[in-house]
Amino acid sequence: MTGTDQHAVVVGGGLAGVTTALELADAGLRVTLLEGRPRLGGLAFSFKRGDLHVDNGQHVYLRCCTAYRWFLDRVDGAALAPLQDRLDVPVLDVAHPRGPRLGRLRRGALPVPLHLAGALARYPHMSLAERASVARAALALRRLDPADPALDGLDFATWLGRYGQSARTIEALWDLVGIATLNATAAHSSLGLAAMVFRTGLLSDKSAADIGWAHVPLGDLHDTLTRKQLDAAGVRTELRTRVTAVTRTPEGTWRVDTERESLEAGTVVLAVPQREAHGLLPAGALADPDKLLDIGTAPILNVHVVYDRKVLKQPFFAALGSPVQWVFDRTDSSGLPDGGQYLALSQSAAQDDIDEPVSVLRAKYLPELERLLPAARAAKVRDFFVTRERTATFAPTPGVGRLRPGARTDTPGLYLAGAWTATGWPATMEGAVRSGLSAAQAALAALGRHREHPLQEAA
Repeated sequence: MTGTDQHAVVVGGGLAGVTTALELADAGLRVTLLEGRPRLGGLAFSFKRGDLHVDNGQHVYLRCCTAYRWFLDRVDGAALAPLQDRLDVPVLDVAHPRGPRLGRLRRGALPVPLHLAGALARYPHMSLAERASVARAALALRRLDPADPALDGLDFATWLGRYGQSARTIEALWDLVGIATLNATAAHSSLGLAAMVFRTGLLSDKSAADIGWAHVPLGDLHDTLTRKQLDAAGVRTELRTRVTAVTRTPEGTWRVDTERESLEAGTVVLAVPQREAHGLLPAGALADPDKLLDIGTAPILNVHVVYDRKVLKQPFFAALGSPVQWVFDRTDSSGLPDGGQYLALSQSAAQDDIDEPVSVLRAKYLPELERLLPAARAAKVRDFFVTRERTATFAPTPGVGRLRPGARTDTPGLYLAGAWTATGWPATMEGAVRSGLSAAQAALAALGRHREHPLQEAA
């Protein structure tokens, strides 16, 4: 093989791209990673606001996220993003007729599916009949195969209705989890993706849904530590480098043009969002490349509030009866310099709010926080700001499965990676890492190299 054959160019420095680059470099290839932004991490990053370290959004993972857990180990960051010892989610309903009520979704020590029986029996946000109906639906969900193409064309809400799930049950349980993981309500979610989320997270292993999150700024994990490992692996990383074209050379290799230089490689991986990938794909790479343009996107809004005192005792909670969805205490990880408390509200499926002015969002969410957290009523707001990801994820709508391509293209040496590709997962950090591993495996197989897949080891 020539030196060019042993050179791989990865376009995109999000989790999918850096995973691909690390895997290819670990297998002995010479790798160049190109990223248009001034940092790595894609849509899971942090930035400075004065002395405050701010994550662009609240990103969590579950114990069942074996690929992302592998990634954390690979960059020596697992200790900085620990998992709960046991799933425990406080759920506060402020619209209950008898006043605010706090419930918890906490797993027990019994095997699946009995590990959640106690929590469901004590869950105060649904009636006894509604709780009984959940058990029936969960057992039916366990029998589904998320990979069945027939499930992709049906919406989750319709299926839940067939199993007697009331509007309240969907709001208080199925959407409580589904909106946060799928970035869509049940009515706008593919049954296939929903089945994958609930079967894997809640019905596969009793510890599968234990929650983990970064206790440091995301940039420490996805940029600083990752860059250190890329450097150690010999990857040449070029930031602020936008790729303008990817073309096949007469010799059968690849030419990657940037605004500053042209690179020649035997392998190219496009680890960028679907529309950007569509713009870079050479003719013939996919039978129907316009399918990529049919993969919709969904926004996530994050509301950031800094109070002059502590108003929340829990590390996080979810809310019912309020436009507020999930609230996280980010005080310690932000390095808040002068006391007080920093809360981050994670608002998924935020189509109605994503373009609202900050003044409108302030008028909407501060009173809601005071309803949810009585201590906030006497607190002074030191800072209020928002971060908007208008295309945070691909939209998990019914039928999206047939639009998502695999890692291989129809052109030798060219591969795709990204959470939007056919990972079987929704648009999560787990899906992004899995896509990078799949692209690397496909590329190495084509080069005749065998490398044990990290997910095989995890399994």
